Amino acid sequence: MARIVVGVDASPGALRALSWAADEARLRLATLQVVHAYHAQALAAPLYFPSQEGLPGQALAAGGRVPEEEMAENLEQRAEFQDAVRRQAEDLLEGLLEEVGDVVEGVDVQRSVVEDRNPAEALVELSDGADLLVVGSRGRGGFSSLLLGSVSHAAVLHARCPVVVIPAAAQERKPAAAR
Repeated sequence: MARIVVGVDASPGALRALSWAADEARLRLATLQVVHAYHAQALAAPLYFPSQEGLPGQALAAGGRVPEEEMAENLEQRAEFQDAVRRQAEDLLEGLLEEVGDVVEGVDVQRSVVEDRNPAEALVELSDGADLLVVGSRGRGGFSSLLLGSVSHAAVLHARCPVVVIPAAAQERKPAAAR
């Protein structure tokens, strides 16, 4: 059976890409794999344990080692954060699929949340064996003057199947007013 992979995030282009991919999946009688990838390690603060020098007058217990209770608490907080980010990613997929409800009706949809992977790398990997990879032209990156975002650019260059890049809406393509 045919498989179409579509990469989504919280950008306006993701909804257009999802709609287009769902229409194409219906036409081809293909499975639609909706993918949201994120790198939780980049979102979380690094594990930090102060050194003797970091807190004057306070030495770490056990000869410079972090107390086990503090280590366990920091690891637990990090796990809670990662769980929250995963729930947010799953909610994002659910919300996007609800927004295009009629379009995906009757289409075999597979939801995929890919954790701790660069979105471009995850989509390129998932393109292996796919019949089509669909992405929006721009995500949420900070370089709005670029025609392609980093993920769509990587997909075009490295995907192992044909790629469709859904352009931004006309109002999003207008250049910013001169200052």
